[in-house]
Amino acid sequence: MITDKIDREERKDLVIACLALALAFTLVFIRGGWNTWADLVLIFVISVITVGAAFILHEMAHKFTAMKFGYYAAFRKDNGMLLMGVALAALVGVVFAAPGATVIYGQPGREMTKRENGIISVAGPVVNLCLGVVFFVILVAGFALQTLPVILLGTMGLSVNGMIAFFNLLPISVLDGKKVLAWNPVIFAVAILLSLGMVLFAADYGGVMDMVIAAIFGW
Repeated sequence: MITDKIDREERKDLVIACLALALAFTLVFIRGGWNTWADLVLIFVISVITVGAAFILHEMAHKFTAMKFGYYAAFRKDNGMLLMGVALAALVGVVFAAPGATVIYGQPGREMTKRENGIISVAGPVVNLCLGVVFFVILVAGFALQTLPVILLGTMGLSVNGMIAFFNLLPISVLDGKKVLAWNPVIFAVAILLSLGMVLFAADYGGVMDMVIAAIFGW
């Protein structure tokens, strides 16, 4: 079974990192004027769901793609990054979406190729882009049903997946983007533009979301 390949320490690290990211995103989302305890609980629950899908599947995409190439890989949290992520979200409303990383262990006498590194690195953001389609469908369903929690689930799902993909695709330091760019600049450009587009769409930048929803329903 797939779950047998995720050891106990990795599961613990994933859960802790996921909850920390969910708290960070909650602190960002409530800056928009959600003031009651009921609002806070609703936003946190939706954050846990959306971050759980976006973050865990992102890291598992890295892990199992690496394993397909014959490497051992496991997610490991970084307590310093966890604290920084929550602090930045609380103070300036920015989510530093790197609470750890999937560590890939090499094999003696074998060096990872640029292609392997690029494919492993882009696998996480590609999962986020695919999840964006799922949450867009949820968003449309929410408007069709005129149900606020479903609309929030769709909107926040798009936002979380877009931000996690875009942040990780930045071509700096040890983030995914630097490795993807070194492997294939075209795939890098397409992936980072799509993830940025998802972020802007979820934020309704320029009223694009309103126009798309209005076009779908003929409003």
